[in-house]
Amino acid sequence: MSVQSILTKTMNEVPKAVAAGVVDMSTGMLLGVKTVDSHPQEVLDLVSATTKDLFEGDNVTMIEDIFKRSRGVQSNERYFKEIIVMSTNLVHLFARLASLPSVVVVVVCRNDTNLGLALMKVRATTSTETV
Repeated sequence: MSVQSILTKTMNEVPKAVAAGVVDMSTGMLLGVKTVDSHPQEVLDLVSATTKDLFEGDNVTMIEDIFKRSRGVQSNERYFKEIIVMSTNLVHLFARLASLPSVVVVVVCRNDTNLGLALMKVRATTSTETV
């Protein structure tokens, strides 16, 4: 499936979604975005940087390394798969693609969304789709 297909599916299926994006963590690029409103380019540019910080920032990486060391894990697998951020008016869902963990789908919903249903729809997409 393509980035545009993921964006369309996410916007159509996640309840009260107002924006969706796909971020390539390995390059730091926002591969695509779909929103119901227009946003300045500088805001869109920050989506990829913020996503990278949330999943792979220095402190997050340190925490993951400590857990791996304490558990005797020798893999490069990332521990953080999904992150939910609740802001004043919005819910921000971030989830890695199962088939390509270096790619993260970002979905922004109104804060009155059904959080369980929104998360289930994001998980359905990220568990089956690829770019």
